[in-house]
Amino acid sequence: MKPSIIILAFFVSANVLAQPARQVNERPKLVVGIVVDQMRQEYLYRFYNKFGNGGFKKLMNDGFMVKNAHYNYAPTVTGPGHASVYTGSTPAYHGIISNEWYDKSLKKEVNCVNDPTQKVVGSPEGKGDISPWRLLTTTVTDELKLFTQKRAKVVGVSIKDRGAVLPAGHMADAAYWYDSKTGTFVSSTWYMSQLPQWVEKFNALGLPDKYLSQEWKTLYPIEQYVESGADDTPYENKLGGKDKPTFPYNLKELRAKSGGYDLLVNVPFANDFLVEMAKAAIDGEKMGQDEITDFLTISFSQPDILGHGVGPNAVEIEDTYLRLDKSLEELLKNLDSKVGAGKYTVFLSADHAVADVAQYLKDNKVPAGYFSASNMKATLNDFLKKYFPGKDVIEYVDGEQIFFNHDAFQNDPKASGVELMVAAELVVNFLMTQEGVANAYAENVLRQGRYDEAGVKGMVIRGHHAKRSGDVVVVLESGWYGAGRVQGTTHGSPYTYDTNVPMLFYGFGVRKGSSVRYHPITDIAPTISSILHIKFPSGCTGQPVAELFED
Repeated sequence: MKPSIIILAFFVSANVLAQPARQVNERPKLVVGIVVDQMRQEYLYRFYNKFGNGGFKKLMNDGFMVKNAHYNYAPTVTGPGHASVYTGSTPAYHGIISNEWYDKSLKKEVNCVNDPTQKVVGSPEGKGDISPWRLLTTTVTDELKLFTQKRAKVVGVSIKDRGAVLPAGHMADAAYWYDSKTGTFVSSTWYMSQLPQWVEKFNALGLPDKYLSQEWKTLYPIEQYVESGADDTPYENKLGGKDKPTFPYNLKELRAKSGGYDLLVNVPFANDFLVEMAKAAIDGEKMGQDEITDFLTISFSQPDILGHGVGPNAVEIEDTYLRLDKSLEELLKNLDSKVGAGKYTVFLSADHAVADVAQYLKDNKVPAGYFSASNMKATLNDFLKKYFPGKDVIEYVDGEQIFFNHDAFQNDPKASGVELMVAAELVVNFLMTQEGVANAYAENVLRQGRYDEAGVKGMVIRGHHAKRSGDVVVVLESGWYGAGRVQGTTHGSPYTYDTNVPMLFYGFGVRKGSSVRYHPITDIAPTISSILHIKFPSGCTGQPVAELFED
């Protein structure tokens, strides 16, 4: 070895050994996890030229951007999305298989965060039977609580209850969501017996009344919105009873027609409201003000609520993101002021993306369509009568999941487990004859499949929980989704238009850069765990984004 190399190696080794221990174990004062409901990765590029320098661009240019981030399971919907981001796992492990699902033992649909043992805190009329008890694994927020012996403060805020509860985890100090009856933030008895004084004070400001007394018009002259389609199209629902889905929106007038505070969740001022609540939480809980790392989770629900009604090509969506960009800039400025620039870590992602309006695709000769499952239960039962006379084999059809009536077989002394497998195969074969169906998978096939299997089948496997999911899972063709949405759109498929979402990291522990390598959304939680030097969530299947840590 050359003497120069030996000398260099000596100095490098000496320098590493001389690093103080606090640098090896140093952490941010605060982590802020941001999930934007129904955000495509492409929005970052499509609207880039109209963004300011302090919001999305700041995260993209001064942080680390994973350009090829995807959900690695289906269904791609809100509850599983939030759970997967924060657990680093998929529904096969964390158990949140959808926003609602059919409970096989209770024989009814249940909500992913519904908890009949809890009550609302903050409004006697609000929806408060809410908790994260159906989430079966820990979250990165839980792990921070465990690591710090519960000294870290963890708070979740969102317009939707599931957007607040699932990210905050089981051990959170609080989760708050919007009550559209009173225009206030509420919580549940899982967290507290009464709202903290700072929340009461914030609610007393009456900000929704202020937001709903103004006009929603485009930030810039509407003719500049060339990144979107025409303002008046047949593919959009009419907001608040308006005659046409066009700007401007007189919210004061529409509020009188559409029932009060519920209107707020459809307009971008809901995002401003949420940022104000987040800032109040930072102040009220003194987050990021001591040596113990705290964690604030923020979920912007409004883009999804609006997006379902108007689709991704609407001017309303573009204006929402331009305004959200300004809200993010306000949040980052507040963090710089209250916590200190470079002393906090932010990540931003989405719980899913979104499909184009199927009718718009059809009108432009792109393959798409609407699949009707409304009569599927009766249709399948009639089909199966000749094979299983006297039995109603299908108990429930929930979206693309089909549940069998197991009692029909278990209570029959002549029946055997083989009959269930035969029924499943018959249903699969029948479904494959239906227009719009790409594939169908029986439960035994999914349960025996490899968790790391590639392709659509692998995504269904990772989204399938053996105890909670259906006996048969249906996958529709690309561009197809449930009937009844000639205006507006939805999400939930395993296709890239629903899976490709932003993955941005910024601040403490994050180097500037980007990567086009594929990363599943389950890589967020272990990446944040690595920055915090804590153990990964209990069901974590993801890996840290190595490029973020490497020069």
